[in-house]
Amino acid sequence: MNRPLRIGITCYPSLGGSGVVATELGKLLAEKGHEIHFITHSIPFRLGKFDRNIFYHEVEVSDYYVFRYPPYDLSLASKMNQVARLQKLDLLHVHYAVPHAICAILAKQMAGDDLKVVTTLHGTDITVLAQDETLKDIIRLGIRKSDAVTAVSRDLINETRELLDIQEPIDLTYNFVDKRIYYPRECTDLRREYAEPHEKVLMHISNFRPVKRTSDVVDVFAKVNAAIPSKLILVGEGPDLPKIQKKIQELGLGHRVHFLGKQDDVAQVISLADLMLLPSEKESFGLVALEAMACGVPTVGSVAGGIPELVQHGKTGFLSPIGNTDDMADNALKLLTNKKLYSDFREACLHRAHNVFCDKLITSQYEEIYYRVLGMPLPIPVPVCNI
Repeated sequence: MNRPLRIGITCYPSLGGSGVVATELGKLLAEKGHEIHFITHSIPFRLGKFDRNIFYHEVEVSDYYVFRYPPYDLSLASKMNQVARLQKLDLLHVHYAVPHAICAILAKQMAGDDLKVVTTLHGTDITVLAQDETLKDIIRLGIRKSDAVTAVSRDLINETRELLDIQEPIDLTYNFVDKRIYYPRECTDLRREYAEPHEKVLMHISNFRPVKRTSDVVDVFAKVNAAIPSKLILVGEGPDLPKIQKKIQELGLGHRVHFLGKQDDVAQVISLADLMLLPSEKESFGLVALEAMACGVPTVGSVAGGIPELVQHGKTGFLSPIGNTDDMADNALKLLTNKKLYSDFREACLHRAHNVFCDKLITSQYEEIYYRVLGMPLPIPVPVCNI
């Protein structure tokens, strides 16, 4: 049996898939006896209750008057080094190549080569930032200087290799769900506040950026609602939200749409829905679709990025070409008007979410990577997950 590890985790602590995954991973590792040190500018919002194996170290940025811009990256690297030395960390697990991998590499240079760096690519560090020629070299450096690199989908691995000419190994580690949190909740009474018993509920959760194509969400809903009485629940906030609100009013659908803003208890909210809509233009994985799947809610979305690796077309949801809202609406209606088909999809969703994307399975994959980079024997594989 290998000894427990001391692991520093850095992520974006606010709302967002990468921060959620990093925080949940840290909590699961702590449950297994590892000592986890979050090194971020604020407490990760999913951190929750006290755990004796979890520690938080705040990154404070200098306000020295000669700095035109606060030097967060340097402050983060310095804090990583301080925590690594004081707490005798074995490794830093950072989420996103920039700036976090670069900061971790600087910290390693200060702390010594015994400190290892594991970098997880989540998407926009490659799909958006790596498109910028001025950032390619530094992203490439962050990846190549890491002791191990993981990515949340095969599609993201392929894109990383193509964009940055990366030949070094990249481990595939899918995102996951904790089945103790994500399961179908009983919400009959709560659902009555949003829809009548005969109405269907469609849902979309995102940060309402252009890449999410939230206008397509409204188009799909309008087509579905024209065929069967429905309600749309929108969760989250972002730059495109005012445009969506305006479009909904122009279509005369204001009385059929609920805006819930940002929500922490996502599992409870998702359980209100019959369908999740995810028509994104780019999506390295699609964590929302997985969370919906774990709650027994099929997804109707687009063939984009890593979504097809998650949503099995014709089994746990339906996928259409990007922007084809007619096809998405037709697929939504197939599910919403066929009880047997919907029941089959629901069961397939639960089975796939809690087996293929099981928290125990993915956590053990990360542990194997940690022990590998440290040159320690690999732990015994975790048994296959069951619902």
